[in-house]
Amino acid sequence: LERTVEVSALLADRAARNASGATRVSVNDLLVRAVGVSLASHPAINAHLVGDEVVRFSDADVAIAVATPSGLLTPVIRAVNQKSVTEIAAASRDLAERARSGKLVRHEIEGGTFTVSNLGMFGLDRFDAIINPPQVAILAVGAVREAAVVQDGSVVAGRVCTLTLSADHRVIDGAVGAAFLDTLAKAL
Repeated sequence: LERTVEVSALLADRAARNASGATRVSVNDLLVRAVGVSLASHPAINAHLVGDEVVRFSDADVAIAVATPSGLLTPVIRAVNQKSVTEIAAASRDLAERARSGKLVRHEIEGGTFTVSNLGMFGLDRFDAIINPPQVAILAVGAVREAAVVQDGSVVAGRVCTLTLSADHRVIDGAVGAAFLDTLAKAL
């Protein structure tokens, strides 16, 4: 499922946070926070499929895809739904640095309930990500780009990015995935 989201307000929020705070916040940090909050409203997506059993989780343990010299790793930021954006930024930065230097321990890459894979920094407008079993969904995030958007009946320049949700249809049907993307779009 794919949704293009206008993110000018998100970018303004990021700029304000970075101008006033000691901890630098990335677009991905804000996105991971919005995902965590959105997952709380959509427990069917914050789940694992183990055999024939669907296991739902109350906390959003969000894995973030990190490219490393030895391949892709997905370290997990625990209980994202309970963390502030600055806490997520600090955890994300620490996990990504340790992933690239080969210093993660097993429990830091296991147990994610959902994954965010952001390739926007490579200029990709959109892509399809592959689900990490036993998770039942993954979000692919494309680059933030300028685009014409309609605002109050007028076409104006805006900033958009495309979100693509890959979902295991045995657990998540199209309407459930679309509702999650709608909640996420509103949060962003």
